[in-house]
Amino acid sequence: MVVASRRANLFRWLEIGAGVALAIMIVATWTAFAKTPDETQLLPTRQTSMLLVGTLIPAMALLVLLGRRLALRRAAGSTARMHVRLVFVFSIIAAVPTLLVATFAAILFQSGVDFWFSDSSRGLMDSANNLARGYYEQNQVDVSQETRAMAGDMLYLLRERAADDLANRDFLEDYNYQMQRREINESAILQAFPDGTVNTAVAIGLVEGNQPALAGEKALKKFADGAIEVVQANSMRVEAIIPIDREAGIYLYNARNNESLSFSQWEKATDVVARYQQLTERARALQLRFNLALFFVSLALVGFAVWFALRFADRQVEPLTNLVLAAGKVGAGNFALRIEGRTGADEIGLLNRAFNRMTAQLEAQTDDLMRANRELDERRAFIEAVLESMTAGIVSIDEDGTIQLMNTSARALLFDDASQDGRGRGFAEISPQIAGVMEQGGDRGIVTLNRGADLLTLAVRIAPATGGKVITFEDITRQLLDQRRAAWSDVARRIAHEIKNPLTPIQLATERLKRRYRTKVGDDAALFDELTSTIVRQVGALRKMVDEFSSFARLPKPVFRDENALDLVRQAVFLQEVAHQDIAFTFDTPEGEVPLSCDRHQFGQAMTNVLKNAVEAVEARAAEEGEGFAGKIAVSIAPGEDVVDICVTDNGVGLPADRDRIAEPYVTTREKGTGLGLAIVTKIVEEHGGEMSFAPAPDGGTQVILRFARTPEEPASEETPA
Repeated sequence: MVVASRRANLFRWLEIGAGVALAIMIVATWTAFAKTPDETQLLPTRQTSMLLVGTLIPAMALLVLLGRRLALRRAAGSTARMHVRLVFVFSIIAAVPTLLVATFAAILFQSGVDFWFSDSSRGLMDSANNLARGYYEQNQVDVSQETRAMAGDMLYLLRERAADDLANRDFLEDYNYQMQRREINESAILQAFPDGTVNTAVAIGLVEGNQPALAGEKALKKFADGAIEVVQANSMRVEAIIPIDREAGIYLYNARNNESLSFSQWEKATDVVARYQQLTERARALQLRFNLALFFVSLALVGFAVWFALRFADRQVEPLTNLVLAAGKVGAGNFALRIEGRTGADEIGLLNRAFNRMTAQLEAQTDDLMRANRELDERRAFIEAVLESMTAGIVSIDEDGTIQLMNTSARALLFDDASQDGRGRGFAEISPQIAGVMEQGGDRGIVTLNRGADLLTLAVRIAPATGGKVITFEDITRQLLDQRRAAWSDVARRIAHEIKNPLTPIQLATERLKRRYRTKVGDDAALFDELTSTIVRQVGALRKMVDEFSSFARLPKPVFRDENALDLVRQAVFLQEVAHQDIAFTFDTPEGEVPLSCDRHQFGQAMTNVLKNAVEAVEARAAEEGEGFAGKIAVSIAPGEDVVDICVTDNGVGLPADRDRIAEPYVTTREKGTGLGLAIVTKIVEEHGGEMSFAPAPDGGTQVILRFARTPEEPASEETPA
């Protein structure tokens, strides 16, 4: 179930569900409180409690899920489960009691509201309000009646006792007696004038701040409108103004103040009734506010619990988190890491100390291993350097013949592309010739193999090794060629020595016979001349052959001087162009000079031999194809940074089938050739630090490339045998 919930992302769906449920409950609560236009009507206790609980549950669930998400983020995945469990436990501990308390408070509040806003309570308040209003109105009526009766008495007193003097003592005593008998606290006789002003003629019991004249001026307007009496009340007193003698403009002002206990209690009752009426008018709004207060306070408590759980989880789990992170770093190779947190006697301290001891032991062991590995790496690097520096190819194979190791020389000898690596492949697949030597059971042998256009000769040795064999092979093609050249040089030297000595006496004897006996042979003179000329001509041919033998056998050591390669090549081409005008020569030259350190004579000899071979190849093809053939020889120079390449391209008969041997001594394709021309060129080029290569031309001819080093090394001095 846990795995399935993780795959289905259950908590995300729970968050979405809680959010949707919260939105639905908010809409339902708002609709329930706003659907009745009468604000004095309360919602039932059960309905409000269910709305509050139904809104709190998804809201608290969202807070708990948010705390889980924060716990996962703060733990960064290392101790997330423990964070989540602590947050969940604290959230449940806070949420369940908070939900119960909120439900109980809502029910209790609703019960109290139902009691205080019940019909009996409202009736009681209405009765109290009616009683207070009746007392208030009765008080006004009483003051009005007493004032009306007192006005009649005061008219009599004014006529009998105060006709001339209002300050008459007897009048004042009777006036005071009238007030006391009628429970009047303040009284005054007002005189109204035609201009609308009112003066106070006599006043008894007036308190500071009371101005009966102002009340009289206001009352005159009402009397003018036909009022018989004017009665008004405020928070301080109940006032009544009644005419004593309207024609004379005399009015009686009486006031009963509100200092009596009954009147103050009436005022408080009136205020309570008014406040209760206000509460009744806002009963449903207060009900909504209380539920909102419970809702947000409950959420605040759960949120505080989640926050406290996160802080508590961080504090309790932080040592474990640090330990997990440290273990990860140790797993990555940082064995010098030490935990600097709690190292006391509790479980965390014991764990930290054990971890530090473990890392210390790992560090010591790792240092030993690294030291041993460094020694092994140094030895391996030394062995690899030795193997890579060796010119011989070395291959290590296992018992199944699979290649385990190859050095650079082996890749260069076995593959056309030296960057290829044959490790993991069968050795018999790569070199069946060498594998054949192993199958025969020998430990050494000579094999030949083709690498592109070259034919290589390899000396192979096979040695047993642990779990396989080690095969070494070396390219002895050059060595065999040098041995062959040395042998041919020795042969040429001996032939030249043996043949050259009798040639001069033969030629001299033939010429002497021709001079002495030509006149004596008679009719056979023509035959005699032809025979002696043949002998002299053949002796010249033998002498030329001996000179070539001598040149090949005793090619002098080159003397290097700074020359311009363009001039040397141009001279060689010019000589051949003059001698063979039926062949089109082209010379592609770069701009400027091409400096080259070389032996001028040997460089010219090499160029002449190559150009003569090209001319002979073109003439041979011309003889085959007839007059329609046009011979072409193109010469170009390509100077490089360290070398100078000279390319001679012809459209002659092309390369022979065994073109790999055309540079060897005494190998020729012409009937009258000695096979020493290209051998001499090869020797000259090699002594100039270069090489000569052959390739077929695009139009069927031959392309010869002579590569000379710009600064060749001086050859070692050798004694030339006599």
